[in-house]
Amino acid sequence: QVQLVESGGGLVPPGGSLRLSCVASGSIFSIKVMGWYRQTPEKERELVASITIGSSTNYADSVKGRFAISRDNAKNTAYLQMNSLKPEDTAVYYCKVDTQNSLGLTTSYWGQGTQVTVSS
Repeated sequence: QVQLVESGGGLVPPGGSLRLSCVASGSIFSIKVMGWYRQTPEKERELVASITIGSSTNYADSVKGRFAISRDNAKNTAYLQMNSLKPEDTAVYYCKVDTQNSLGLTTSYWGQGTQVTVSS
């Protein structure tokens, strides 16, 4: 089993910055992909950014140029640096990891979510 602990959310004015962290722990052989998703009451959960074990990244069009995802493989940690935040970035942000065991079996895990509110 794998546990994810997210941190870094909060209230920030428009134009501000936040840095989210996601630490994975437990029975981890390899983490293939680490990603951040977000969800609001009005919208389905959507991918914000993801990063592979080889550091290939993928971003939603709405955050390109403003957000940056990174990871520290030694610490099983992913980060999401969010700059130039907009009110429409307000959401609960979830960390997701895709792990792979020694047999090649992939399992996905979700964090509990952290609230990001962009408001003056």
